[in-house]
Amino acid sequence: MSNKVLAKGLAGALAASVALVPLMASAGELVIESWRNDDIDIWNEKIIPAFNEVHPDIKVSFKPTPPTEYNASVNAKLAGGTAGDLITCRPFDASLELYKQGNLAALDDLKGMDNFSDVAKSAWQTDDGAVTFCLPMASVIHGFIYNKEAFEEVGVEVPKTREEFYAALDKIKEDGSYIPMAMGTADQWEAATMGFQNIGPNYWNGEAGRKALIDGSAKFTDAAYVDTFKELASWKNYLPDGYEAISYPDAQNLFSLGRAAVYPAGSWDISLFNNQADFEFGAFPPPAAAGADTCYISDHTDIALGLNADSKNAAEAKLFLEWMTGSEFAELYSNALPGFFSLSNHTVEVTDPVASEFVSWRQKCESTIRNSYQILSRGTPNLENDLWNLSAQVINGTLTPEEAAGAAEAGLAKWYAPHQ
Repeated sequence: MSNKVLAKGLAGALAASVALVPLMASAGELVIESWRNDDIDIWNEKIIPAFNEVHPDIKVSFKPTPPTEYNASVNAKLAGGTAGDLITCRPFDASLELYKQGNLAALDDLKGMDNFSDVAKSAWQTDDGAVTFCLPMASVIHGFIYNKEAFEEVGVEVPKTREEFYAALDKIKEDGSYIPMAMGTADQWEAATMGFQNIGPNYWNGEAGRKALIDGSAKFTDAAYVDTFKELASWKNYLPDGYEAISYPDAQNLFSLGRAAVYPAGSWDISLFNNQADFEFGAFPPPAAAGADTCYISDHTDIALGLNADSKNAAEAKLFLEWMTGSEFAELYSNALPGFFSLSNHTVEVTDPVASEFVSWRQKCESTIRNSYQILSRGTPNLENDLWNLSAQVINGTLTPEEAAGAAEAGLAKWYAPHQ
């Protein structure tokens, strides 16, 4: 066999073998894992191009997974060694577990980390605060979004107290032109997230009540939690017909089409309604009882970004994270995604009027976070998932408020020593 023929044969064999090897990401090419599939255009058209103005040599790809599949998907990818370089972090226990498993790198030495307060970092730290493993990005705030045209037509004012809120809903229901409140219970999570966790802080006094659940000095069977479920049970009187079969996207559509007057909201819904609603809408915080000295809002540390401990592009990933600690990203993210409020110490002017309204509540109400997120959902049964189901059942009328409170407490007592 001639050398020429041999060389040709070797070249062909090499080409065939290369074709069988999966192409690896080139050095400097970063992949971001996220559950925020709604944000793909914002990352591709605004955030990544802004980063590339500073670092044009680093390619970044934003590759989200649907929210309900994200946890399982990212866990499987991390276990299989196929996860992206940057991992979007949920707050508290889910991300803490990823760190404990060795999947997330410590970020305490990251340049710019001192732009975040201890409170901002607390959702992505070890229990003793010694290690921070995700870079805080944003919080979301709960409240109610309302159709301004509907309120004007029916003749109701924006409620300032709990009593005024239900008087307004009663008047809207009596008028009949609009569904008083757009929400369903088919997906369960919104019954807890935009229901129980939205109105509840005014009953359990925000952070004081949340921490009392953790240390065991408060129980879910206490009046504060039973009363929250009682108010939640009353919502069935104001929801659309067949609300038990209405999903989260269905409820969003009812409101954006102008068929409902009020929408129990997370501030993350603002962008969708900006794009879809052809009417003016506003927002108000969960009303406290008349005569209450203090109001409370769920101002929830929601989203952060961590570094895959096995990233082949760790140096480039840290450059991206360092860029995210700056004022440019804080301003860009807060205004590209109205309703996601930067957790950095930079002064950010929020230009969207409804997002600006949400964030203004920090000046008059005390902030807290969802009470199921820190420590209390580490065992089995998972408190967060329990509250989804229990809140939906209370609204559906298949559980009484007292039964739901008892079930939440019993579930916690099965594994959490301070409640045993």
